[in-house]
Amino acid sequence: MGDVIPFKKKTAWEKHKGSSLCRDGFHKWKVVTERKFDVKQGKLVTEYRCQRCGQTKTKLL
Repeated sequence: MGDVIPFKKKTAWEKHKGSSLCRDGFHKWKVVTERKFDVKQGKLVTEYRCQRCGQTKTKLL
């Protein structure tokens, strides 16, 4: 048989170690470029960047 490993209860810090807001999908979006015109689609484009992780997204108006 193998060795028995004693398990200990996780502390509050260990429970929340891997979960950050951006990793769970709760970004803090800020407008980087407002009302840039996209020639191919013929629409205005707003570019957003997350203040915490730096991920970008675009939104067509």
